[in-house]
Amino acid sequence: MLEKEKTFLKNWMLPLAMGTGVAVYLILHYVPGLDDSLYISVARNLQPVLVSIMLFLQLNVVAPTDLRFHKWHFELLAVQALFFAGVALISTRIPGGSLRLLLECAMLCFICPTAAAAGVITAKIGGNLPGIMTYTILSDMLASVLIPLMIPLVHPAAGISFLSAFWAIVRRVFSILVLPLLLAWFIRYAMPGLQKWLARYVGWAFYVWGIGLALALSLATGSLVTSRIAVLVVFGIALVSLACCIFQFWLGRRVARRYSHSESVTAGQALGQKNTGFIIWLGLNYMTPVTSVAGGLYAIWHNLVNSWELYKYRKTN
Repeated sequence: MLEKEKTFLKNWMLPLAMGTGVAVYLILHYVPGLDDSLYISVARNLQPVLVSIMLFLQLNVVAPTDLRFHKWHFELLAVQALFFAGVALISTRIPGGSLRLLLECAMLCFICPTAAAAGVITAKIGGNLPGIMTYTILSDMLASVLIPLMIPLVHPAAGISFLSAFWAIVRRVFSILVLPLLLAWFIRYAMPGLQKWLARYVGWAFYVWGIGLALALSLATGSLVTSRIAVLVVFGIALVSLACCIFQFWLGRRVARRYSHSESVTAGQALGQKNTGFIIWLGLNYMTPVTSVAGGLYAIWHNLVNSWELYKYRKTN
């Protein structure tokens, strides 16, 4: 019975986590006598911790020598950089309004780094775990440099200096990505016995990801419900974020398919699966706050794509 339940969780973790995250927030928010503020506060603080734990578990089976550069890494980085910079420059010539807002949402959807959780799904659908780990690091480095350069052009009134924006982004990247990376590699070389023991539990990353996903969907739902923006604007942001999501998954696979099927799967996840918490944080702190809704909606879209990919892979294999 335990094995059946385990199989059920593996097959349906993504829709269960998504549904639970949305349902919990809506119940706490709309049922009289209940309050969502404490839950949202806990979710906001716990979700990055879960991401770090999940990443740490995966990195225990990835040695530094496994992180190798591939041509498609730099091809996708160029796509992200050129699109972000190009749309940022175009938006500076457009006065404030719905069109500029939608352009800013598209900018965030493209420049946003790869989700730390991307390795979980990539490994489940036949991709290359070291390859996507390498791209996750590279995309965070790109965002740390390019965002502070372009944000002052898009929002000059914000009074944000390059160094302050750079440092804020680097601190966030360090705590979520770099710290678990350094800890995993320290254990690998200083305590090999512990590393081998931890490697036995790499599968737990999938369940940690499920809990983190439920919290992320609660935060995304909260961002959408409390945004208090016009329905037409929400519909426009939904279309833009959906188009960006589908296009990036497709483009990643298209760019890398000439190398191998595994690399194509990995590149699709690398470009399409985003750290949507980063979009929400960046929109609230450095862009028009309404753009943070794009992060919440993108979280829904890319997880629906992941759900379809997992179903397709199980059916094929």
